[in-house]
Amino acid sequence: MSFGDPNNPYGPPQGQQPQQQGYGYPQQQGQAPGYGYPQAPPVSPYGGGPAAPATMPGSVSAARVMLWVIVGLQVLGVAIFAFSAVALNAAKDDEALKDNTAFQDLVGDSTGVIWGYVVFGLAWLVFAAVLATKFKNGGNGARVTILVFAIITAVLGIYPFVIVGLVHTILAVLVAVFVGNAAGKAWFNRPRY
Repeated sequence: MSFGDPNNPYGPPQGQQPQQQGYGYPQQQGQAPGYGYPQAPPVSPYGGGPAAPATMPGSVSAARVMLWVIVGLQVLGVAIFAFSAVALNAAKDDEALKDNTAFQDLVGDSTGVIWGYVVFGLAWLVFAAVLATKFKNGGNGARVTILVFAIITAVLGIYPFVIVGLVHTILAVLVAVFVGNAAGKAWFNRPRY
């Protein structure tokens, strides 16, 4: 068996002599290293695709911390609104302000609204705390719920609570971005055993 021209690209690799095979043995062509398709990455035994993260990615962990900061800000906001409602109720019963009709009209309508804010803030606080605990073992449903919560929090931080809601808005947008990116998706869609 002769390969002919030494510059033949289909010939044996340089520096190697072709081996003569004996009579009756099948003729084998060795493949030169480096030719063909690259080897595929190892496949997970639980399905195709890349392996799931074993530890929580940094961006997802940061989103969880930001959600706990939102919980803390909610506690502070609920306390301020409750204190304001109690102070307005006390001022409504003050003898010096009983004759001021404009103040009485303002306080009569405002205390109910402020107590409504207290109840809403308390419910939002509990909801945020429950979602913050779901980062460790929550699935894709928890991820979607956290995304919706963060978007609604960002919108509420812009419109009714503009002055105090700016920090809420920034934190909520960051939570939505960090949970909605590829690392967040991989974390919440990982297999749980």
